[in-house]
Amino acid sequence: MPGLAEELSALKEEAATANVADLPHLFHQMDLVSAVVDRSGSRAFTNLQSPYFAHLRVDGPAGVRDYLLGRESFTDAAADVRIIDWRTAPLARVFYNYQEGDDYEETFGDRLTHGDVLVRRLVVIERGVLTGIRRGRLSLERLDDGTWVDSSDRPGVSLAGGAGKAVRSGSLRRLDVTAQLDPAQFAAMNVPADQPLLVLGSAGSGKTTVALHRLALLAAKQLAQVARTRLQVVVPEEGLARLSKRLLAPLGLEKVPVKTAGRWAIDTARGVFKTKELEAYEDAPPLVTRLKRHPALAAALKQHPTVGRKASSFATLRRQLAEVFSDREFLKGVVAAAGGDLPSTAIEETVHHTMLQMASRLSDGDLSAYDSDSTTTIDGKSLSEGTPEALAGTIDVEDFPILMSLFAERQKLDAPGTQSTMHLVLDEAEDFSVFELSVLGRLLSKEGTCTVAGDELQQTTSSFPGWKALLQTLGVPNAEQVRLKISYRCPRPIAELARHVLGPLAAGPEPARDGREGVPVGFHHFPSFDQAALFLRDAIQDLLEREPQASVAVIASSSEAADRFHAGLSGLGRVRRVIEGQYTFEPGVDVTDADEVKGLEWDYVVLPDVTARAYPVDDEARRRLNVAVTRAAHQLWVLSYDLRSRLLR
Repeated sequence: MPGLAEELSALKEEAATANVADLPHLFHQMDLVSAVVDRSGSRAFTNLQSPYFAHLRVDGPAGVRDYLLGRESFTDAAADVRIIDWRTAPLARVFYNYQEGDDYEETFGDRLTHGDVLVRRLVVIERGVLTGIRRGRLSLERLDDGTWVDSSDRPGVSLAGGAGKAVRSGSLRRLDVTAQLDPAQFAAMNVPADQPLLVLGSAGSGKTTVALHRLALLAAKQLAQVARTRLQVVVPEEGLARLSKRLLAPLGLEKVPVKTAGRWAIDTARGVFKTKELEAYEDAPPLVTRLKRHPALAAALKQHPTVGRKASSFATLRRQLAEVFSDREFLKGVVAAAGGDLPSTAIEETVHHTMLQMASRLSDGDLSAYDSDSTTTIDGKSLSEGTPEALAGTIDVEDFPILMSLFAERQKLDAPGTQSTMHLVLDEAEDFSVFELSVLGRLLSKEGTCTVAGDELQQTTSSFPGWKALLQTLGVPNAEQVRLKISYRCPRPIAELARHVLGPLAAGPEPARDGREGVPVGFHHFPSFDQAALFLRDAIQDLLEREPQASVAVIASSSEAADRFHAGLSGLGRVRRVIEGQYTFEPGVDVTDADEVKGLEWDYVVLPDVTARAYPVDDEARRRLNVAVTRAAHQLWVLSYDLRSRLLR
């Protein structure tokens, strides 16, 4: 449709200089215009500002031909211009599967075709101007004055020299870590056994190392006669749980239980309430989860006149809590007390979600009049699976600590296997809710103690009450505090970027000193997602060929974005789409998202979508991006497209 391409381009230009508060509206307008173009079916070429992003020249059955890869197909026979859609054109396979100088052989339709790849180049065209060319490891850039320079040898332009910089399963030998403890870390792990310890430090300062080594030290000395099952490690995410298990094994603690907070909550609730019939639901809407984990809810429940006061059974307690989560006036008070951390939309979302959970589930008796073929879906699932009906009768994982905390107000908790915990390790403690902390503290043995590790700058939720309140809730207000002052994981350029991303949130404690120098952070901007994805594919392929033992993470802004970038890397060896923290810690590429990487590290990290949409200027985005940035032990690349996030320089 005439004029839409110009309108879309104008909106992008306006967004580049617009006030931050105006960006959501501009993004909405851009989405509307793009949707109209997609629905129109118009074959007019719509992307004149960046018409293609790759050049392929082949010598095939038709002789020497040039093809340009773009987001849509276009042919001008008179001008000998052929733009092919990289997603659907069969010939695009030649570009992705072969390098310059290769012989290719592909089947197109029912015909086997072969030839030679003469030219294979990535190009960057911005606002109709060619600004970059990449051919293998050669990288050319156009400066503002129009001159071209070779940036191939500039530090940070290539991913190189990082194999073995990060912890992986093959390098988890005892001396690899233990022999490298610095004096501050050694002193922290030797705090007296009966003294609770709070270990604070920035990313890569060794908090996890100190916490786990202190556990090993206590197990070898004061707790030598204690069964390993009476020790416990609880962390927020599955990835960190897997890494902690691997780190504990060389220390002789492979039998120590290591659980995520969610798994711990489910298992403990089943013990406390003496039932295995609790059907946990782990995918509550994000706003509902935020509300249920917020300290304002804990304060409001303490003031509530009835909930938990006369609960004679688990069923009664659960019904009372559901009534609270269906009470709009009560929830309005929680949102108001949160001081801006919770939007008002969390109220209706919580009420709606709770009503679905408390509804009656469709029983087999209700379907007795129908034959079995009529009550089974084509894919073999139940009629309720994948529908709101499936929520009926379930309990959110976030509810279990709340229910146990309320239950503990009227009687002593008695959960088999947890009451006798002699030493508890909480890692990334800033992500635990006050309800989780309260129950964990109550289940700690009177003779036991704990080690708490964390960094307030890495909190990814609004549930963090502050260290003083956290220790008070856990029941260890007299914990000795140690702050580690050297960051070993991240080289100086990465640490500096992390502090810049945090902005005003970085104010407070003296920042950790950077342990070492390193190559500059690589910043790469592209006009569109397609170009960023293609650039990423080439870079990863080149890296895997040169450094097959390297560990690489592609950390997208969301799970959906990770799926898109993983699709762009299809066909490359050792590329894994990691879901729900199922990391192997082996060489290769893990494609994941920013909510799945706390406490982990890789040789190389690529952030493929640091855009204004993915990381707006707010505190939550600052913390999420900071966590993603600080996962790199050697080198970091930051990719962006459309409009770069304003959290960057």
